[in-house]
Amino acid sequence: MSRGLDIGGQAVIEGVMMKNRQKLAIAVRLENGKIKLKKRILQPLPKLLRIPFVRGVTTLIYILIIGIQSLVWSANQALGKDDELSMLELLGTLALSVGFALLFFVGVPFVATTLTGLTGFWFNVVDGVIRVSVFLAYVYAISFMKDVKRMFQYHGAEHMAVSCYEFGNDLTVDNVRKQSTIHPRCGTSFIMLVLILSIIILTFVSSDIWYEKLAWRVILVPVIAGVSYELLRLGGRFRDSIIMKIIIAPGLLVQRITTQKPEDKMIEVAITSLKAVVK
Repeated sequence: MSRGLDIGGQAVIEGVMMKNRQKLAIAVRLENGKIKLKKRILQPLPKLLRIPFVRGVTTLIYILIIGIQSLVWSANQALGKDDELSMLELLGTLALSVGFALLFFVGVPFVATTLTGLTGFWFNVVDGVIRVSVFLAYVYAISFMKDVKRMFQYHGAEHMAVSCYEFGNDLTVDNVRKQSTIHPRCGTSFIMLVLILSIIILTFVSSDIWYEKLAWRVILVPVIAGVSYELLRLGGRFRDSIIMKIIIAPGLLVQRITTQKPEDKMIEVAITSLKAVVK
């Protein structure tokens, strides 16, 4: 690998968002077949928020914000609009997204495990297993939706284009087509790392009072996210390391659901977005 370790992105509605530390670009395929591109300059985070283990949480929040903005913009292009989210709407959407994630992936498994009557070590283990199961079931279920399947194809196109660039190849459809849809720095891998690390870390929480156990699950989210982010970066930097392959393996397996082989026109969109960032 020779370049591009700061390149990231995500699938949006009929398109792909790409970013590095300085630039962001969103490319979408319009109904008339043309590709529409939006570019913007990103403001760097303060150095204090970019130190190891802290940057995991701040980067996650930052990516959530620009990810929501990118999704809304791409959806508006499909509707023929150019509206932007106001700050209040953005904060409301962000709060709703975080609240749903905590309720669905923390609250539901916690209540289900409480009903089993388990305590101590086994409570934390079963709670973690249910949390992972809920996430996998959710991802698998939505993969059958037509619109989601197309987003998963654009997700694959994003990964393939980034890999092509990272390995120093020219960004052409033929070159990108040769790449894998699986990428070690994917957000899916990050989520799986968070879920698995939470099982390990929470086994050291000894309280049997339900509200204390629930509080720890929320309080430790930044710690777990920070460690997961650093592991994910190492996984991208040391792809050939046996240890890193084992650590990120669960996330790579889940990517077989969240990424699909794209059409050539989808690859063209991903290339357009990436070229706007790396030039």
